[in-house]
Amino acid sequence: MRRRRRRHRVLVPLALAAALLAGTIAAHELDQPDPGDPGFLSPVATDDDGGSRLADALRARGVTVARETDLLPALLGLDRGPATLFVPAAELLHPDTLGALGELPAGRRLVLVDPSRRVLESAGLPLVPTDRRWATRAVGPEAGGRPCAVPEATRAGVAAAGLQRYAAAPGTAAALDRCYADGLVRLPGRAEVVVIGASDPFRNDRIAEHGNEALATGLLGVHGRVVWLDLDGPAPAPTFGRPGGTGEPAWSPTPGGSTGYDGDGTGEGGPGGPGTATGDGDGSGDAPDSAGPPPPDDHPLLDAFPPWFWALLLQLALVALLIVLWRARRLGPPVTEPLPVEVRSAETVLGRARLYQRARARGPAAATLRTAALGRLRGRLDLPATLGPAEVAARVAGPAGGTPEQIHELLFGAAPQTDAELLELARSLDRLTRTVAAAPGRPTEGDPR
Repeated sequence: MRRRRRRHRVLVPLALAAALLAGTIAAHELDQPDPGDPGFLSPVATDDDGGSRLADALRARGVTVARETDLLPALLGLDRGPATLFVPAAELLHPDTLGALGELPAGRRLVLVDPSRRVLESAGLPLVPTDRRWATRAVGPEAGGRPCAVPEATRAGVAAAGLQRYAAAPGTAAALDRCYADGLVRLPGRAEVVVIGASDPFRNDRIAEHGNEALATGLLGVHGRVVWLDLDGPAPAPTFGRPGGTGEPAWSPTPGGSTGYDGDGTGEGGPGGPGTATGDGDGSGDAPDSAGPPPPDDHPLLDAFPPWFWALLLQLALVALLIVLWRARRLGPPVTEPLPVEVRSAETVLGRARLYQRARARGPAAATLRTAALGRLRGRLDLPATLGPAEVAARVAGPAGGTPEQIHELLFGAAPQTDAELLELARSLDRLTRTVAAAPGRPTEGDPR
């Protein structure tokens, strides 16, 4: 029965901790989908993580929704007039094409959902991600004590935008409009950039909560036309050179007159026309080395694992700490326990004496005998603990029938040099304590009455 109780004391807390961890991880995975999943915020996806309800709401407001599955057609669609480029999964874009997001034509708006530091730096946007919550929180547009200057957010009110926060990059003087405790940031300029750190307002399963629908439709429908970049997976590297091998780029990352494949091969751009390549001009079709590798993140180890992994690791550490505290020895008064073996007092004294003899510790043995004798004498004669050696010898000399000098030498003298001297000291101390105990006076504990 006792063994079963001990097993329950170990298994029950571990089972509860495991259930708590599993429930927390499952709830987080359901609440925060992976942007790389197929159909994530797609205008034609009807599952929980899709964006079909948002697309329908935009069309109901008279907003034109143009779905594009590649960045080049999406950029070309911005040349037809004012529009909003909606990029819900910028991480899927190739690093060599991210620079085009920071060079949109004037009068356009770019809406990015939860972009990483790599995306922001590659796009040339003076923003950096800061704090991130474990789960999305619904907050007001003026949360954090800062007024919100984005009218779409002010009209929407409370929305589920409190997840990832953003701030101006160090060393930049960018004027930012911040809302929802820095969960939504607008960067004014020729092309307006809006960064929101949560996908909840755009998803089918959360769009009907709070002011999510008003916020999403307001951010995307400001120009009456939305170019929705719907990527179903990581985008391939951009191709340069047309099929004829003239070396002209298939597309340029700068929209607004300098984009596009020049169908007739004349090359009318760039330094020599919108479609001219920036290579060495030999027609070999080599790709210009302009983009280069993306800048490394500040914390590559942190970015190597998903956020839920670090949260799980932290919770496992807390569970281990709780188990250590639970199994550790508790502080409290001493508890008496039965001795496993009874040892006679005479055997204990004999064993200790043999240890002293083997170590030739005559000094410590003599000190132990004198301390024990002084304790008995003080209890018998009511001697205060503050008395010095001379006063103790004078008080003991009377009942013992000796001189103070003899008593002082016996109780506080030098250590014996031989075993015979130690034996004689022990006998003298025993006679002294017996003589004082037999003298008339106040009986002490153990004395015959």
